[in-house]
Amino acid sequence: MTVIIAHRGSAGTHPENTLPAFMEAVRTGADGIELDVHLTADQHLVVIHDESVDRTTDGKGLIRELTLEEIKELDAGSWFDEKYQATKISTLQEVLNLLLQMRFRGFLCIEIKTNKFHYPGIEEKISSVMTSKEWPFTYWYTSFNIDSLRILHEYEPDAQYDLIQKNDLEKYKTVLDSDFIEGVHPSYDWVKQNPSIVKEYEKAIRPWTPNLYETMMACFENKLAGIITDFPEKAIRARSRYNK
Repeated sequence: MTVIIAHRGSAGTHPENTLPAFMEAVRTGADGIELDVHLTADQHLVVIHDESVDRTTDGKGLIRELTLEEIKELDAGSWFDEKYQATKISTLQEVLNLLLQMRFRGFLCIEIKTNKFHYPGIEEKISSVMTSKEWPFTYWYTSFNIDSLRILHEYEPDAQYDLIQKNDLEKYKTVLDSDFIEGVHPSYDWVKQNPSIVKEYEKAIRPWTPNLYETMMACFENKLAGIITDFPEKAIRARSRYNK
């Protein structure tokens, strides 16, 4: 079965990478949830996609140059809808606490955002949080940056690792040649443009972000390992329809 992974929570219906988006992803019954992690100036792990706060908050500046206290003052919801004006950027720990409270039993896909800046020590910090207790859900790590995955693999040799690619024509080969990377997370455009590679590929493929009904159905028909979508509820309905 093609699993459904809620991209940045339910990013199509709620402000991405925020607690409301993750709550919605759990409510829909998504098999998995994907999120992005950066490191603040004072060494806190925060969940946000971009390297700066400019696009998804009312503030400006790079995550790596702002403290957690400064980041917590920002409105991270109004850009999406005024009703989310009280929404804040969360720490990784706060998201984990929410998933515990909501009895989430799927899997958490943690993307380490080191493809533009490599935050020194971010891998050790993430691993320290994730190995601090037994979670009722499973988790794995993804990144565009294979070096981050290699560093994490040193800390957690038994965890699952997936490499992300956009339209790179070599990364999928890197995954095949690697003995510890389980799969590739390519853009859906890459999947569409490379049907012969997709058909013969020996490892898991989970593209981002098939959001249209037609693209979701194409992934189900190709029996891909998973899809990473902004609309998990829509995807669950589409999968039910396909299975019938």
